[in-house]
Amino acid sequence: MAERVAAVRERVAGAGGEDRVTIVAVTKRFGPESVAAAVAAGVDDVGESYAQELLAKAGAVAPSRWHFVGRLQANKVRSLVGTVSLWQSVDRARLVDELARRAPGARVLVQVDVSGEPSKGGCPPAEVPALVERAAEAGLEPAGLMAVAPLGPPEDARPGFRAVTALADRLGLQERSMGMSADLEVAVQEGSTMVRVGTALFGPRPPRPRAPHMGN
Repeated sequence: MAERVAAVRERVAGAGGEDRVTIVAVTKRFGPESVAAAVAAGVDDVGESYAQELLAKAGAVAPSRWHFVGRLQANKVRSLVGTVSLWQSVDRARLVDELARRAPGARVLVQVDVSGEPSKGGCPPAEVPALVERAAEAGLEPAGLMAVAPLGPPEDARPGFRAVTALADRLGLQERSMGMSADLEVAVQEGSTMVRVGTALFGPRPPRPRAPHMGN
């Protein structure tokens, strides 16, 4: 794990982001032992995509900061309050309102839809300024923007990443959570301050467990 963390840091530095990019280790479908290994290797920030997994791992391991990076359901917010340090996938008014009610002052990133793929979530770019303003007025701390690249070669992500950086600059937001294992160089070159890395640290992700068969 130490070698993999060092390799990711070298990739970030090679793309010009050595002093400004936070590495978030995304542990979706990996067990608490993977979180512990990443923390032992010097990773302070760990991200999770599912509320149940995050809570189970948080009971066993304590990184410096937990990030929620997956599509967030409003009814899961209450269970995560007090554990999540940065809510990375805020993309609609209902979620802003629920976070403001359950976690006043929470740090959030507004997710920008740069892929056009409904399964990835995200707020249409034209609606982002209004959602950032709503979050601020509700007492949250909109720290920046987040994006999930479209499927395809890393270079296909460049225009979207560039647009997110320009939008963050226009809104005066510091954080830009962009880039994952395959495209982190492009993201860093286009202004990312935070990369969400899973495969490059932990290897291929295990399949999601199937629901138990209920037949006779």
